[in-house]
Amino acid sequence: MDGLSVVIIGGGAGLGLLLAEMAVEAGATGLGIIDVNAEAAEAALAPARKAGVKAAFAVGDIRTADSAHAAFNDIAGQLGRVDTVINSAAIYPRKPMLEITDADWDASNAVNIKGTFHICVAAIKQFRAQESDAIVKGRIVNITSVDAFKAHPQNAHYAATKAAVVSLTKSFAHEVAPDNILVNSVAPAGMATEKAREAGFLGELAAASPLGRGGKPREMAEWVMMAGGPKNTYMTGENIIVSGGYIYA
Repeated sequence: MDGLSVVIIGGGAGLGLLLAEMAVEAGATGLGIIDVNAEAAEAALAPARKAGVKAAFAVGDIRTADSAHAAFNDIAGQLGRVDTVINSAAIYPRKPMLEITDADWDASNAVNIKGTFHICVAAIKQFRAQESDAIVKGRIVNITSVDAFKAHPQNAHYAATKAAVVSLTKSFAHEVAPDNILVNSVAPAGMATEKAREAGFLGELAAASPLGRGGKPREMAEWVMMAGGPKNTYMTGENIIVSGGYIYA
């Protein structure tokens, strides 16, 4: 992210929070966070402020276009420009397949699919409007999931939304390729986070992976950094699967 102004959606917690820290470590010149939690968003900017990096946050509900675009435009205005956008906001419900309700579907679709769509549209408008001498005019990285490619009756509605994000990524990439805007997605497997440890999921993650362990969050995040960073000047419309072999197991 060296020299880039980066905006992370859902950067107040989880993978998004880690990516905010890593963007600063990698030399980002600006960091913006959009989250539903103002305190979490503000806290996520601590590494940027400590490093003297231009920082901004906005509270926004990405489920609706008006709110998502207003939050994004607020951040873009504060930072002055945006070079990379990472869509990391999502909800992860687990429920037996035959018990999923309309409300469950609507909640997952609103955040995971519509939210991603709204931010992509806002980002593309920003990329097209701002001046740049660089070959690449902007980069978007959508966080999807390995669940999009495997049978998951315990969280089928989540898996379906993540498959939709893979499709959206390809469509957006094709739409904006003439503008030299790159759009990719990264599909991590389940991560060995502290929350997973507390929930007792580490054994399940280890059993699912041929490597015998869940992936560390930084192992997943490095691929997001690559797709959204200055070294990526040609890859677009791709989905990077980081599963530790789970995808073929």
